[in-house]
Amino acid sequence: MIGYLTQDYPLIHAFSPRPLLRTRRETQVIKRVFKMAPKLSDFFEPAEILALKGTLDRPISGLVMDSRRVVPGTLFFALPGRRADGASFVDEAVSRGAVAVVTSQLPAMGPTKVTFIQVADPRAMLARVAQRYYKFPDRQLEVVGVTGTNGKTTVTHLIKHLMDGERRVGLIGTINYDLGSRTVPSFRTTPESVDIYGMMAQMRDANCQQAVMEVSSHGIDQQRVLGLNFGVAVFTNLTRDHLDYHRTLAEYFAVKTRLFTGELGERPKVAVINLDDPHGSKLASQIPEGVKVVTFGEQTAATVRAKEVVLNFKNTTFTLVWPEGEMEVDSPLIGRYNVSNLLAAIATAWSLGRDPLVILGRLATFKGVPGRMERIEEGQPYNVLVDYAHTDDALQNALAMLRVITPGRLHVVFGCGGKRDRAKRPMMMAAVQKYADYTFATADNPRGEALAQIFDDMKTGVTAPDRITWIDDRRRAISLALDACKPGDCLLVAGKGHESYQEFADTVIPFDDRQVVRELIGIKTLKSG
Repeated sequence: MIGYLTQDYPLIHAFSPRPLLRTRRETQVIKRVFKMAPKLSDFFEPAEILALKGTLDRPISGLVMDSRRVVPGTLFFALPGRRADGASFVDEAVSRGAVAVVTSQLPAMGPTKVTFIQVADPRAMLARVAQRYYKFPDRQLEVVGVTGTNGKTTVTHLIKHLMDGERRVGLIGTINYDLGSRTVPSFRTTPESVDIYGMMAQMRDANCQQAVMEVSSHGIDQQRVLGLNFGVAVFTNLTRDHLDYHRTLAEYFAVKTRLFTGELGERPKVAVINLDDPHGSKLASQIPEGVKVVTFGEQTAATVRAKEVVLNFKNTTFTLVWPEGEMEVDSPLIGRYNVSNLLAAIATAWSLGRDPLVILGRLATFKGVPGRMERIEEGQPYNVLVDYAHTDDALQNALAMLRVITPGRLHVVFGCGGKRDRAKRPMMMAAVQKYADYTFATADNPRGEALAQIFDDMKTGVTAPDRITWIDDRRRAISLALDACKPGDCLLVAGKGHESYQEFADTVIPFDDRQVVRELIGIKTLKSG
């Protein structure tokens, strides 16, 4: 096993350089391995190849798009990128043992022992070849894809928890990848297509029958889910985010719609859509014929809806209504947006034939999602919550909910990420100023951008400068915020959620908001004692 992909070790071993003097037995074994090996010709249609140097009658040991992950026998995809062109790494890939290269342009000169395949779109070709190489694992799983600006992680975890019982459910998302037989840390919300199909193959081999995954707009636009067979596509909401990439909200929405309209190759069988979101209503009207539409929300027109919602600090209650009946729900998740997240999960499970009366029995054991409105309990007389909210809409939803249920003062620690959409920074500040009694503005993940520049952008959204303290060091900001809290108060540490690191220009340091809060409360408790 290399990385997240299943690799054929005997093949890699066979491709590895060997001494000139081999035993007869070694030679026979290698010939037998090569005879059984998959070949380039197994994965390419003639019409997909624009030009060819070398032979397609060549065995391969695996698929790779990162030259650093090349092993002997690899087929390397030289993908164009925003920061670097994969063609620049062909020599490195070949030196590491790649035996074939897929590229958009054949080299004038190339190693004679390497096959070069020219295609119109290497990234799209990677998705098609990966699906074929791993024997279409998505067709052997019920795949649920969840997209939207906010809520994807909570909804995918809820779907997995509600449906994971008699049937095993795999998960691909922001926090981790549950592959059935093992769980590994996530490195990207929606991985590259070769990773997705490799992981789904592992799920299939571990006897998973369903797979639920977060589908980001980047993942859709960069064809990472091209051709993937979705049984259900879920839309949570759409608010301003990633406009440094998509440029406009309209373009951002248009990318999301591809998951539902068949532009990625195959239409989903079911579209589950948030009817309370204006973009959800618009999306519902664009669903092509033949795709079943299931809506959710608090509107009476929704297929699966909530009524009589009561919000508390410890839980949320409401009456769930669906076509076959209704029931009282007591959810451990707080906040109105978590009512929406739960409805999305229930609507998805119902669309797959699950009975809400049965699956909601599992809700009481749901422990929540790491870093999503996660309560930190260390015996302190005030509430502390850590949340991933990093858009103005997410902050507004979180703080509006906390404002209603907090008897004391509401404090916030937050920052804005560097090298990202600068236009949303004043909007995030305005949302915080609207609901919080006091704010500690600090570093999030500055990346390669000067913190002074980030602060300057945030300051254009300030309406009450006397209710803000600006602090470069995030740990110091959290410490001062804890000092400011009194019994009955609430502190929200927002922006990083489950993340266990902080990104700077040329380094990444360990930093987990949850751990820092626990450590600081412990220190302060000792000092006061």
